[in-house]
Amino acid sequence: MMKGAMFISVIALAVSTTGARAQFGSGIVLDPTQSAHAAQQILQANQLYTTTVETSRNVIGAYNLAQKMANLPQTYYTTYKNMGRQQWSTLEQPANTYGNSTPWMNSASNGYGAAAANQTASVPRTTQIQGYSSLSIQGQQEIAARGATVDLSDSVNASNLQALGTIRANANQRETDISQLESQTHSTDPAQHTEMATLQRINQALLIELRTQQETNQILQAQALQTMVGQKVQQDNLKSLFQTGNSYQQTFKTTTPQQTTAGTRWAFHY
Repeated sequence: MMKGAMFISVIALAVSTTGARAQFGSGIVLDPTQSAHAAQQILQANQLYTTTVETSRNVIGAYNLAQKMANLPQTYYTTYKNMGRQQWSTLEQPANTYGNSTPWMNSASNGYGAAAANQTASVPRTTQIQGYSSLSIQGQQEIAARGATVDLSDSVNASNLQALGTIRANANQRETDISQLESQTHSTDPAQHTEMATLQRINQALLIELRTQQETNQILQAQALQTMVGQKVQQDNLKSLFQTGNSYQQTFKTTTPQQTTAGTRWAFHY
């Protein structure tokens, strides 16, 4: 190829000088038109040679890939025993004695109607208790704190029920996607083992992993909310205990002297 290029350069140089000298010293006449045509033919032949070499390399590469695939262990195209399908167990339907269990189970399976299902299967919330406005400030705070705990707990339970039901509903499609990736990975079709096909499967697997991590984070957040509600119950009880103790201390100071005085008067009168 280098020799061909040098020859073309020589011909081009000769053509460029023919305007001044159309005849060499030996008597040979140089035709510029024929020289340019010959140079063009040499260039086309050089390009054809380069294309032929590249085609040969591609053919050899495809042959080497097919040979490597034919010599790979057959276990590469089979599923290992520890990679069996892990299906979620189906939720067993309860007896539904009073007709309020099935909506909750259905919501846990598909995520629909979680708020209504949670209320149907629970003791219903009531409005403010009668006489709430006539209670003391401390009494209203006690009742309001317990009521807030009930409201927050119902909201968290409904949200968690919807999230878990949605995850369970998507589990079948997730298993189908994983099975498809597994089938393509173990396929003997050469098209499934090209670089682009392999990279695409890796990309799909990473997306499935990201979705799974997102669902795990949702479950962890639900557990955190449940823990917070449980801690609120403990805090309410502890605060109530302190308020009861403080009230008892104040009542003791005002009630006990009166009782002592009354007893002394009664004993003296006797």
